[in-house]
Amino acid sequence: MHDQRRSTCFAMLLCAAGITLALPGFADGESGPAPRSGPGLAPAALEVWNDPLFQKRFAESYRAETEIEPTVTADELKKMQEALDMIRAEKLEQAAAFLRKELARNPAASAVFDFTLGNICFQMEKLDEAAAAYAKAVDKYDKFRRAWKNLAMVHVRRGEFKDALPALTRVVELGGGDALTYGLLGFAGASVGDYLAAESAYRMAVLLDPKTLDWRMGLARSFFKQERFAEAAALCGQLIRDHPERADLWLLEANAYIGMNQPQRAVENYELVDQLGRSTPESLYMLGDIYVNEELYGRAVEAYGRAMEKSPEAGPARALRAARVLAARGALPELRTLLQDIDRRYGKGLSVPDRTQLLKLRARLAVAEGRAGEDVAVLEEIVALDPMDGEALILLGQSSSRRGDVDKAIFYFERAAGLEKFEADARLRHAQLLVARGDYEAALPLLRRAQQLEPRENVARYLEQVERFARSR
Repeated sequence: MHDQRRSTCFAMLLCAAGITLALPGFADGESGPAPRSGPGLAPAALEVWNDPLFQKRFAESYRAETEIEPTVTADELKKMQEALDMIRAEKLEQAAAFLRKELARNPAASAVFDFTLGNICFQMEKLDEAAAAYAKAVDKYDKFRRAWKNLAMVHVRRGEFKDALPALTRVVELGGGDALTYGLLGFAGASVGDYLAAESAYRMAVLLDPKTLDWRMGLARSFFKQERFAEAAALCGQLIRDHPERADLWLLEANAYIGMNQPQRAVENYELVDQLGRSTPESLYMLGDIYVNEELYGRAVEAYGRAMEKSPEAGPARALRAARVLAARGALPELRTLLQDIDRRYGKGLSVPDRTQLLKLRARLAVAEGRAGEDVAVLEEIVALDPMDGEALILLGQSSSRRGDVDKAIFYFERAAGLEKFEADARLRHAQLLVARGDYEAALPLLRRAQQLEPRENVARYLEQVERFARSR
């Protein structure tokens, strides 16, 4: 009887071997799950989904492997033949409904039924149902390698990398360690942060399939994530020689150069990617940051401008951060240019917090360039937008102090001191104003309070000096 069941199963498998499904997005004679697009490293970003060889292998997963396959009875074979006829006729929905009905009628039916239903659902992008069908197949027959493999692919496509890993490992245990399995193991491992395991899996994938770029790029990224930047750069260099049009390779190599503290080489890559028309806002902001570190502020502002133009909908937050860096470096002409560009591009569309940041930077620029009075107007606009902005109140106090309006300066310092976050700094600025007027005794409690709230070594030294002056009088 056992031999008869084996023979019956083999007959069904010979029938299944000739199945070819034509689906939208595939060339004639090809079949497989339709690829989905996605940004960055989303699961659908793997180009292997589009590979004709992958599609052929997926179609072949309908074909049984007798050593690791569940058996079917003669009656089940007849039912399965009906389903396969529907599949050959491209009646996928009808075939799926037929299999669901058979499994509802007989839940203990061969795992081949669940697996075939899973394949149909996978090809129709019904991934939830496909995963459930494959899971039932392996529950019924734990050595069902094809089901484990396709279950793993569904998990990867859905971004469920923790669930994909044990399924992929089981495929390897059952002798199915081909390039795709190892490649997906690497991809899933990297996605959960296990870069050492990802490296090992990608190495096996590259060994078995050196032509698939996904696996070699995955290996390069695993080097990068382990901070093995020289190895990442070397591998990227090899890949770029074969694929010079791939901007992602140039960008990955640039990031490796940054990790190797070779910013000039990274600049060459970023500029080349921009010439290819493939730069991203982030790559241009990174380019600008490198130019700032190299004190090439004009080029930095130009790169920041290109980044804003590339993605105006992203908002000004990153550009404002760059402006703060320029302000800290004292790059005043370049800061003015960048602030004008931000205002021109975003203008009245700025949120209150972003508008406030822009005005603060303008005020600091006005003070640094000695444009008396302009900083006050800007700061007053900030306070009008947000009366609780302690930083602006302190800056107004300092501006009033410089102009000799002591009473107004004290008024602003006391308002700022009423805000918990700014009290320490406001008390310090108030004390400095009193010390400048020679009123040491009045300054001491303000300094002590500032130091109590926020202990700082330089304030402690300043406090000691004021105490000495106060005692000497």
